[in-house]
Amino acid sequence: MGKNGWCPTISMRNRLCLFRLAPAFLLALLAGGCVPGVPKSVKCDANLEYARIGSEPLLLDIYEPKGATNKLPVLIYIHGGSWASGSKDPCPIAFIATQHLAIVSINYRLSNEAHYPAQLYDCKGAVRWLRANADKYNLDAAHIGLAGVSAGGHLAALMGTTAGVAELEGDVGGNLDQSSRVQAVCAFYPPTDLDKLVNKPELRRSSETEVAKFLGGPLESKLDVAALANPVRYASSNSAPFFIMHGAKDPLVSVEQSRLLYEALKKAGAKVQFEVVPGGHGIIAPPRVAKEIYQFYQTYLVTAPPPA
Repeated sequence: MGKNGWCPTISMRNRLCLFRLAPAFLLALLAGGCVPGVPKSVKCDANLEYARIGSEPLLLDIYEPKGATNKLPVLIYIHGGSWASGSKDPCPIAFIATQHLAIVSINYRLSNEAHYPAQLYDCKGAVRWLRANADKYNLDAAHIGLAGVSAGGHLAALMGTTAGVAELEGDVGGNLDQSSRVQAVCAFYPPTDLDKLVNKPELRRSSETEVAKFLGGPLESKLDVAALANPVRYASSNSAPFFIMHGAKDPLVSVEQSRLLYEALKKAGAKVQFEVVPGGHGIIAPPRVAKEIYQFYQTYLVTAPPPA
């Protein structure tokens, strides 16, 4: 853990090296290193307001291949940063839009602006907005997936497990006639049980840890809120298909956090794959795992039949 009881912002290099969606790009990425930036063949609709909280807008960016004519499946990137930092821009996976996908990168309220469940409400508001505006932006509203890293992986995991949980839906951005359900979730090194994440007594009593700032107070006095923030609690057969990846020697978020979610989803009868890979926090997918991530999205997001 970091000095505040959890993880620092993930380095840009590690975020840029997560994965690519098409096999040829996967191999190029893993063999030749990371190439930041948005390809010339990709257009960006930037700083679109999906909600407004008081006078402050919540924004997202949509990256699409130029000249696309068919409705595009959507992959939403949820950034990490201990819920306390990070931004939608730059989006480290924007280049995947070259593979006939719409990549959406979203901002959500950070912990210095609001406490949980505001961050989850924001993410669900973004999904509803995308569905409400699907025709305008050439999006396939029936196929929306998530890729979340670290704290973003935690929010992605909650998104994938809490569809239909009324108290965690919120009304951010309106569009309440639209579903916030997602069709596929990749969660990279996510916290999944905050009570088990912070286990040192002095950190559980502290109001200065990133978990405390997220919950709105020391963990030991916010156990009820922490329970509502644990994806493990909501695992069910109704959960979205999951791909979970975690570094075996992650010193910031123990690999056991991902194992807890995997076991809960598996026990509930959900579709889930779990890969433990070498390295620590902010790891890069090895070639075999990168190909499996590609196949996961192909199966559950790109080519899956529309949900019933």
